[in-house]
Amino acid sequence: MSIKRAKQRTFGKSTDEAQDDYFAKPKEPERTWEEHTVGKSDDDFQKYAMSARLAKGALVSHPKFGKGIVVGVEQTNVQILFADGVKKLGHGVTG
Repeated sequence: MSIKRAKQRTFGKSTDEAQDDYFAKPKEPERTWEEHTVGKSDDDFQKYAMSARLAKGALVSHPKFGKGIVVGVEQTNVQILFADGVKKLGHGVTG
């Protein structure tokens, strides 16, 4: 004799989906790197440092990636748009 069971319902995201969001590739910005940096002088860009707190729209100069603009801010990470694409870097880290 078999007993029929109702299917279990799940609400919200599963743990696998939540992890996929965490490791997801950063969203591509609406504007290109060229559009963000046109007409900006070298003096407008601040040197990138992990210890500095950055805000969205800040212009930074990275020793390896070059000039970029902050397009996304999280608690300890920022997404910076460089000519090569978006990079996720640390910020506000003290140690």
